[in-house]
Amino acid sequence: MSRREFSCGLEAALSVIVGKWKFLILFHVGAERRRFGELRRLVVGISEKMLVQQLREMERDGIIARHDFREVPPRVEYSMTEFGQSLGEAVAPLCAWGGENQGRLEILAAHTNAALAAVEA
Repeated sequence: MSRREFSCGLEAALSVIVGKWKFLILFHVGAERRRFGELRRLVVGISEKMLVQQLREMERDGIIARHDFREVPPRVEYSMTEFGQSLGEAVAPLCAWGGENQGRLEILAAHTNAALAAVEA
């Protein structure tokens, strides 16, 4: 595996968390172990294929750990690694900001959606 050079810390952080779904997966795994089916229900709108892909990438990057119990029927759980917990702590202020501004952000999204619908009409 070759070493990647980053121009700044933000670029390094985004290299492991970029994308719509990884933040949500990180949020829902949190301090609890989660089974695949739980995550599929909690991360609303994600396809099964995309969830598998995102989980594999997060496991590869050391953010989450996959625990295969080698049972029939199959039972697999995902948990946060220590590295992932440190990322979760770094993202917590962003989550708080989103909660504080959720109403405003929903209004902005509604305006954007209305503008897009008008353009398409």
